[in-house]
Order: sequence, then structure tokens, then C-alpha cells
Amino acid sequence: MSASPQSQLLRVLGLAFSVAVVVGGIVGSGILRAPGLIAQGFPDPWLMLAVWALGGVFVALDAMPTVELGAAIPNAGGPYALAMRAFGPLIGFLAGWADWLQNAASTGFIAVVFAEFVHRLGLASAWPTGLIAALLVAACGVINWIGTRTSGASQTLGSGLKGIGLIVLIALLWIAPRGTAPPPSAPPPAMSWALAVAALRALYSTFGGWHAPVYFSEEISEPHRNLARAVFGGIGLVTLVYLGVNAALLHVLPIQAIAGSKLAVADAARVAIGPAADTLVTVVSIVSVATICNLQVMAQTRITYAMARDGLFPPGLARVAKGGTPRLSLLLTLVFCLAFAGTGIYALLLAIYTPLAMVTFLLLGWGAIRLRRREPELPRPWRMPLYPLPVILSLAANFALLVATVVEDPAHSAWSLVLLVLPLPLYAYGARRWRGSGLKQAL
Repeated sequence: MSASPQSQLLRVLGLAFSVAVVVGGIVGSGILRAPGLIAQGFPDPWLMLAVWALGGVFVALDAMPTVELGAAIPNAGGPYALAMRAFGPLIGFLAGWADWLQNAASTGFIAVVFAEFVHRLGLASAWPTGLIAALLVAACGVINWIGTRTSGASQTLGSGLKGIGLIVLIALLWIAPRGTAPPPSAPPPAMSWALAVAALRALYSTFGGWHAPVYFSEEISEPHRNLARAVFGGIGLVTLVYLGVNAALLHVLPIQAIAGSKLAVADAARVAIGPAADTLVTVVSIVSVATICNLQVMAQTRITYAMARDGLFPPGLARVAKGGTPRLSLLLTLVFCLAFAGTGIYALLLAIYTPLAMVTFLLLGWGAIRLRRREPELPRPWRMPLYPLPVILSLAANFALLVATVVEDPAHSAWSLVLLVLPLPLYAYGARRWRGSGLKQAL
């Protein structure tokens, strides 16, 4: 049974968009803050750079199970579609719900961060933070409402501007004389296990977002080839940029100064170029944050679209406008994002949903193994090398981070479980009212 034109997305996005969403999904304010934590955990310049390089290698390994699944199952919806195929509707529903709500909450948080950066520039100082955050979410909604080509082009442009801004910043830091900052009086911090673990967690989060193209598999041309190219090419580009940023920091600041800084990039820029540094770093941050906000709004609509098409959400959410946007899904996304941005509940939800992000990648790693066994004949345009080693490494790392998160914050982790199962009555209702041939086709 083929889908009607009203429920079909448009395959109008190319490889440039796919690479852009990897770069745009990964690079945010994290690279401006994480170097200080990494330097604290690994207080040696060469060791610090090695950790950043190994971070890129690990993320590429961590991505392999998801890329194999995504290339073999090029369906819209991100992790939801892959978990649905590997585990069936119940686990698929829970994975989709957790992913969607987490993205909605973080979009609200990102919008508030954008508003804070706007105020830092001295703009719209009389406007409440919530109002500016809401205006950003609304602007992303307008861009996505117009159509897929427009939202895709805006994402490619934003990611390009973000990359150019970071390259300019790196160049300005390298122009400064070596060791421009005065030598610190304190000795380098001693290396400790606790600081190293905190540094690795910061590194992991700073590389997060590499799986963004998986949400758009039905809209990317030749996903069986371009998904792997985009993910691994994007991770490689980001790793080089991150290494460039950290090498430039070490050119300007001693390791002791980096380790003691909450915003090392801004500190180095202030030493290298003077008072204009804050403006430059803030502008780069604004572009980074706005690009991620637009990407997440775009991705979230594909989750609800895919779940509605499979009968797990109301079927109206699967209707697609002529421009390629599931507009009812977009409106639902905007309502939640605006609520989170305006109420402040997003901070709680971000803390609660941190473990669920790790659970998602645990599911995808296990799903890759499960489908290798259940469906060995499934065409796999991209097969992970050295199988099952990449899956084992991915599962081990995500499980270790999940355990560390639960031990550190058991209260929010318990609420994660509560919110995860909260919509199960909706799942049961959908089984009676919405589910039909679309779900059978998906499985």
C-alpha cells in the first residue's frame, strides 16, 4: 500500500545539507566552555589535544551502529524509526516519545540561551528573556512552515556561517604572539580520576548531535550513500575545528589558565584582540545557538510525522503541505517549545532526559546487533567495519555514562523513568483507534 501524496515528504535535500546538519547539530556553545573542563581533567597540552582527537575517533565509532541502521532503513523520524524496526511498536513508541520531548525541552532551553546572548550584546535589553526566546522559536517555525527547501537552505547557511566564525576566531588567536597571556602564579592542576571523568562527560556532550541526518532520511537524496558520507565527514570536519580551537587556545594561554576558565575561548580572545573579543564570541554563539534551534524544530516535526504515519500518534500529524513540511506536527512542536522557553520547566526536563539520550544510543547499538541476527538478508549499503567491535565499544561507553549519570543524580533519573512511561495510555488508545496498515508496512 503506497502512501498518498498528502503523507509523503519531499526528497529535496542533498549531501551539503546532510553535512551541514551534522556540523550544525554538533557545534554549539559547548566548544566555548568545554576546553576548561578538558584541561582540568588532562592538564598537559599534548594530552589535552590527544583527548580531543580521540574524542572524534570515539564518536565516529559510536556512530557506526546508527549509520548502519539508518542507511539500511532510510525512514523519517530519527532513532524512532530505527528502534521501531529493531524492537517493534512499543519500544519504538517509547524511543520516539523520549526523543521528541527531550528535543522540545532542549529547544526551549537553547532559545533562552540565545536570548541571554542577545542581551549580552546590549540588544533588546528592555525585552524579557522569555519574549526573545519565543521570537526565535517563532522565527524557526516560520522558516519551516514555508517548506523543506527553505528550511534546508537556512540550515546549510547557518552551519556555514557558524564554521566561518570559528575559523576566523582561530585565525585571530593564532595571529597573537605566542604566550601572550601573563604566566599564572598557580602550578598546573594535578590530574585526578574525578576530574578526568568530568572532562570525558563534557567531551561526549560537546560532540553530541552527529546523528541529525537520520531524521531526514526520506528527504535526503541517495540516503544509502549520503548518510554515511555526511555523518563521518561531518564528524571529521568538527574534530579538525575543535583541534584548531584548542591548539589556538594553547598558543595564547598556558594550560593553567585554560583549566581555570569557565569560558576559555572568550578569555583567550580577550587577551589576543582586546575588548572586541566579547562581541566576537557572542556573535559566534548567537549564530551557533540559532542554527541548532532551527535544526531541532525541523527534526522534531519528522518524529511526530513518522509516529503518526505508523498509527502511534493522531493521523493528522502525518499530513504534509506542498512545500514538504508536516505543518500540524510543526505547530505541535512549536507549542511545546514555546511553553518550555517561557516557563523555565525546560531546565528540569533537560536534567531528567539526560539519561534517556544515552538509553537511545544503547537501544540503537543493540538494535544493530538484533537486526544482524533477525534480518541477515536486509540490504546494508553501509556495513560497519570490524563488527561487532564498534557496537561493543558504543554500548560500553554509553552504559558507563548512563550509570555515572544515575549515580550522580538518582532523583532526576527516577523521574526520567516516570516521564518515559507516562504516555503509555496514548499508546494503548492508538492501538484501538489509529493503528492500521501503515504500521504493518513500517514493520
